[in-house]
Amino acid sequence: MNDSRPRVSQLRLVVHAEDYEEAVGFFRDVLGLPVSEAYDAEGGAQVMILDAGRATLELSNTPQVEMIDRVEVGRRVAPHFRVALEVDDCEAATEVALAGGAGSIAPPTLTPWNSRNSRLSAPAGIQLTLFQELGGPAAH
Repeated sequence: MNDSRPRVSQLRLVVHAEDYEEAVGFFRDVLGLPVSEAYDAEGGAQVMILDAGRATLELSNTPQVEMIDRVEVGRRVAPHFRVALEVDDCEAATEVALAGGAGSIAPPTLTPWNSRNSRLSAPAGIQLTLFQELGGPAAH
């Protein structure tokens, strides 16, 4: 079969951060995402590309978004997009994020798919899920 579709090699989420320094301080300094590239240009233009590990594109229909919100938060709160970052320790990462300026939407919660997820409001208007995969099916 001759597949002429383009090969996608990277997913890059581009976010307009009104308060650039606050966003950089949170994602680079608080959450520890390493700088991959950074550029300054005329007129004060700045961009910083942070390495967040492996990227995936998760497409969810309305019932799925509503179900995830019920599990993680207890009610529908998700905007059009939400950023989810996998962390080693959801409780600790949530504490660090809150101390670094994030707002709490919902505390770390055990999900039916056996991960611990917290929901935060982060700089640059990003709704953020921090999640820790606990391995195997959830115990019921």
